[in-house]
Amino acid sequence: METIDSREVYSNAWLTVREDSVRRADGSTGIYGVVDKADYVAVIPWDGERFHLVEQFRYPLGQRSWEFPGGSLPPGEVGEPLAIAHRELREETGFRAATMTCIGELAPAPATCSQRGRFFLATGLTAGAHEREIEEQDMRADGFTRAEFEAMIRSGTIIDGDTVAAYTLLLFHERTHR
Repeated sequence: METIDSREVYSNAWLTVREDSVRRADGSTGIYGVVDKADYVAVIPWDGERFHLVEQFRYPLGQRSWEFPGGSLPPGEVGEPLAIAHRELREETGFRAATMTCIGELAPAPATCSQRGRFFLATGLTAGAHEREIEEQDMRADGFTRAEFEAMIRSGTIIDGDTVAAYTLLLFHERTHR
């Protein structure tokens, strides 16, 4: 598909929405709406017995959500995914990880969004004070055994797609690194 023209429809500090005029392989034309967002990380903090998750209010859903910690850099900042993973883990949970292993990369909404996520397994955890941003002031953290975590997915307590995807990547990682 070839981009003929592109125009910004909306922009704020966290995302840009653009509309692209495109030419398809058969020569026909059309439009594509694209949301551009910064790439992000998701971190699976595992202490050997418990997964450590955060719970926060998700405004678009109007409800609280249990998730693995993660995020992206603030607008205008640049950094490597590994450093961002360490930062997000520290900010949201207070944990520091001796080992941070990349276990995969996914595009959560490739039909509409350019954003990609890199997923990390954090082990060798040391507890410390969290350093949450103002948007995270209602966040809380807790640890769950693998059985509790899986029950939370099955019951619909965990509905975050990245958290479920991260767990799937972890299962694949564990199968190949036994």
